[in-house]
Amino acid sequence: MRVGLVSPYDFASPGGVNDHVRNLAVRLQELGHESRIFAPSSRADVGFDKARFYRIGTPIAIPVNDSVARITLSFHLANQVAAIVADERFDVLHFHEPLMPALPMTMLRMSTTANVGTFHAFATSNVGYYYGRLLLQPYLTHLHRAIAVSEPARAFVNRYFPEFPMRVIPNGIDLDVYRPGLAPIRHLRDDNLNILFVGRLEKRKGLGDLLRAYRAMGSRVPRVRLIIVGDGPLRGRVESYIARHRLANVVMAGYVPDSVKPRYYNSADIFCAPATGAESFGIVLLEALASGLPVVATEVPGYMSVLEPGRDSITVPPKNWRELAASLVILARDPQLRTRLADYALEKARRYSWKLVASEVVEIYQDARKALAAEPVPTLEVSSVHHAV
Repeated sequence: MRVGLVSPYDFASPGGVNDHVRNLAVRLQELGHESRIFAPSSRADVGFDKARFYRIGTPIAIPVNDSVARITLSFHLANQVAAIVADERFDVLHFHEPLMPALPMTMLRMSTTANVGTFHAFATSNVGYYYGRLLLQPYLTHLHRAIAVSEPARAFVNRYFPEFPMRVIPNGIDLDVYRPGLAPIRHLRDDNLNILFVGRLEKRKGLGDLLRAYRAMGSRVPRVRLIIVGDGPLRGRVESYIARHRLANVVMAGYVPDSVKPRYYNSADIFCAPATGAESFGIVLLEALASGLPVVATEVPGYMSVLEPGRDSITVPPKNWRELAASLVILARDPQLRTRLADYALEKARRYSWKLVASEVVEIYQDARKALAAEPVPTLEVSSVHHAV
């Protein structure tokens, strides 16, 4: 099959959806299919050497769901897209966040092939879905099959579109990339116990709660270090908090390329995911589990769809830095518990192998093509014309 993968987000910026699209493109080719990627990009040279990349539109930053979405809002994309689609002759177009303007909606409206949509997001509410249901419903009818990355993501969509069927297929993890035994970051492997945070520095990721927890546990756990991987709009406030409270042994690693990020997981003893909400899944959890790390995380719906408290993790209520600190102290003081959780984490991660996930997605493609083939062929009504003689 020839598959077009459509992302609404700036392909030059890191993010979970684009990571998903990149990995899926590679796995499809390993399974013998051809893959192409469509996305807006803030850079002309972004490219993707593993699959042909079509840069469609220039993104702008839009506040969404306590975060920032970099999407293109131009709906004047049809001519450019139509020429590419006609040339490529896709068997399937796979839309990631198909109701997100403007690229997915534009391509979905004009597509004549089998269409699949994956819904990645979760939130407690969505103003656009609520007020735009009547406008968005026709777009859903263009989808022959739909996927949600988790039960919370499916429930979120069904809150506004209750009759819309979706199959849950989780995000995947590359077990060849994220695994134990990689070379750690040399200056981080000493006699300190390392707590790792990976994520965008924005409010919903909960780093503020982790900083408070780290400050509280300092007197209870000697020789502990906090490693922060990621960048974002709150970086200045984070650095100010660290300086103001004189927090020792905090490493601000900033943005880390994907080629280096697995080494940070291999430099850590505990992974902490303190998000406050709006997480549909948590790919960083898979990265940590596959790297053999015990996890301390908040009990937000997306995280709880992945984690099994007591087996691979300790979980606490969101926005509760005191319980976060207590859980980190428990793990820091108990190496046997860390080992037990880590052993199960490695076993658990195998269920999310991209090889398994991509095979399930291909099954959805096949079902979508069958659904398209079963659609009635439109007939052209010809009215008779009578001529007077």
